[in-house]
Amino acid sequence: MGADKALLSFDGQTLLERALHTAAAIAERAVIVGPGERYAAFGEVIEDVYVGCGPLAGIHAALGASNTDVNLMLSVDMPLMTPSFLAWLLQRAQAAKELIVVPDALGGLQPLCAVYRREVCAIVEQALRKGDYKIGKLFPLVPTRYVSEQEITAGGFSTTIFRNVNTRDEFEELAIPEPMTSNAEKGSKQR
Repeated sequence: MGADKALLSFDGQTLLERALHTAAAIAERAVIVGPGERYAAFGEVIEDVYVGCGPLAGIHAALGASNTDVNLMLSVDMPLMTPSFLAWLLQRAQAAKELIVVPDALGGLQPLCAVYRREVCAIVEQALRKGDYKIGKLFPLVPTRYVSEQEITAGGFSTTIFRNVNTRDEFEELAIPEPMTSNAEKGSKQR
């Protein structure tokens, strides 16, 4: 990306502010996991215990600092995510017996828009201590409920909410809306 994507501006807010507002709309407490000196101006910050170990370390830090059993994780790089979907996902997680509830959409699992029970923290810490930083390797070790794309769309949600921005091109594609064209213009373009 060439810059801290959390601080990129999207529709009048940074990606971080957008994610915080989306999460805060359905959660009692929305916190930021990352370096305090960079993000403290935006809200409560929890720093990684295992610095430099990627998103799994962020999940570990969040779960370790949590006072609740059910914890929603949301990455800043999903600017199309909605509070209504997160509330829907949280309902499924609260009713599930599994320790992780993760959407399976847009061709893969979405571990950074998923719900983790607090007791997963110990298993995450074991993985981090072994140097195994891939979130996907966690799912076979822990009872996990996979929410299928079909279930998501049947719930009334578009899977485009999971589009994330990892490159400048992906960001610009989402940040710059396509020009609106009238039906007359569409017709003239087709001739």
